[in-house]
Amino acid sequence: MKPKVILVNDKMQTNYRYELTEPVGKHFSANFTPELTPKQMLAMGIFGGKYMTDCRNEFPADWYAKAKLNPETHDASLNYFGINASQPLSVWRKKGWIHSDDPRGWFQWYCRYYMGRRHEDDDRQIKRWNAMRRHLAQVKKNCVPGDMNCRRKQRQDLLHWAYDTTKI
Repeated sequence: MKPKVILVNDKMQTNYRYELTEPVGKHFSANFTPELTPKQMLAMGIFGGKYMTDCRNEFPADWYAKAKLNPETHDASLNYFGINASQPLSVWRKKGWIHSDDPRGWFQWYCRYYMGRRHEDDDRQIKRWNAMRRHLAQVKKNCVPGDMNCRRKQRQDLLHWAYDTTKI
């Protein structure tokens, strides 16, 4: 596969370039098995609809066809579980969770990884994704199967990390 070069010009990056070296949605690390695609996550409702609303040129148009978005403000009612489970980007930066190539954080990294970018930050982000399993275990341990009202904030947070708790 000949690498495809992506040029990003949005509110947070100007003239940022990266290469897609893998087929879309393929050749993931063996220890990275997300349950949801970025398109599915956007359609379900994540990050109050505010996340990546100015990135339509970077990602496939069909990702946005059913996405629950609000370019003006964070709206927790757009989240699948109708609850805010996000911290401000300023907190993410302060905690050192942001790599300069992905200034919007983990989900931006995941979208680019899904599209076929491989990057120096992959191992760190995959470790962070795997660390979320502890929350998945808590939902399984403490919730009656099918009770979507049980641990809604934790479920929404897991959704932000491509875990599908609607099947629990």
